[in-house]
Amino acid sequence: MTKFETAQLANGLQLVVHQDINTPLAAVCVTYKVGTRDEELHRTGFAHLFEHLMFGGSKNAPNFDDEIQQAGGENNAFTNQDFTVYYQTLPLTNIETALWLEADRMADLRLNKKSLSTQQKVVVEEFKETCLNEPYGDVWHHLSPLVYTQHPYKIPTIGLTFEHIEQASLDDVKRFFQRFYRPNNAVLSIVGNINLATALPLVEKWFGDIPAGENLDKNYPQEPPLVEPRHLRVKSNAPVNAIFISFLASPRTALGYYADDLLSDILAEGEAARLYQHLVKEQQIFTEIDAYTTENVDAGLFVIEAKLADNQTFEAAEAAIWKELEVLKSEKLSAHEWQKLQNRVEHDLVFEEISINNKAINLGFYAALGDIEQINKEADLYKQISPEFLQNYAQQLFNPQSAATLWYEKGE
Repeated sequence: MTKFETAQLANGLQLVVHQDINTPLAAVCVTYKVGTRDEELHRTGFAHLFEHLMFGGSKNAPNFDDEIQQAGGENNAFTNQDFTVYYQTLPLTNIETALWLEADRMADLRLNKKSLSTQQKVVVEEFKETCLNEPYGDVWHHLSPLVYTQHPYKIPTIGLTFEHIEQASLDDVKRFFQRFYRPNNAVLSIVGNINLATALPLVEKWFGDIPAGENLDKNYPQEPPLVEPRHLRVKSNAPVNAIFISFLASPRTALGYYADDLLSDILAEGEAARLYQHLVKEQQIFTEIDAYTTENVDAGLFVIEAKLADNQTFEAAEAAIWKELEVLKSEKLSAHEWQKLQNRVEHDLVFEEISINNKAINLGFYAALGDIEQINKEADLYKQISPEFLQNYAQQLFNPQSAATLWYEKGE
């Protein structure tokens, strides 16, 4: 059970505090409710660009990293299709350094032609290295639009094309910043030996004068169910053939999300899982295989991906995966397999409580999701999934008529 206290500043900033008396450290996390789903199709990659720009200095702190390091801390950030998250860990005695730095870049991020040009070059180079020059690096540029025709999840986190970043003007990025990096579009979560009564005055001191931004429309076009199979074959610079079979998964707040998670474990959690045992080890159809969900706020993807052995055709490989899915849909789980699932869930939930960084990130996530109480409902929600429910869910999810399949052919 994660205990927490909450408050909201007059400018809309949400504050969540979890007191942990067992650590001299504090984790400070700011979750901005902005990701690629908030981008325009002709201006993509901006959320990821800002993950870099936010470390480029602000009005009173020319170098964010130096200030954190001098306070005995470390920091990092990540972006996905829903949120952008910045987090630091440092001694509790220096917590105001983290609050000052986060508030300063929220209020007065240094956005000028020089800082923009510097980060544009970094992000464009990252795009080229990870998407264009890395084997399978452009998979999401093929797979996402194959599934999504309406929802902005069709945009990969890094953006549709590096030209969108190259061509971004200073006015473009300033408008994006003013629209989304406002206190009323953010959650500040703090974990350490501090309570709300102590934290709130500090947060008010540093964040209270930052003006709120506009009220944002967060109604995204929802993706309709796939009613017929979709198929795409591409050829690129890859060492071996690969296959990706994807399905629309459940939104993060739906009970089906927990079924998706359990099904991915049954299929591919470790070398004892079904797909590895049957298709890699026994039949040697694949050299690697995995199954996972993208865990989006709205309906994400359930993906099965695999690298084909040299002597296998795409047709035979796809048929082998579907054979395993049909078995999963038709046969009840054994008591042993079900118990393994329960043990894994219990282990993962306990592990999430160990790191103060994880706690801060999770509290920020659930608050941004709109139901912070869900952080303490996870175990019960998993328990609502029975073997019968899971089998029925699998029968609906793994429908050949609602599959989007990508054949990724190796280059010459």
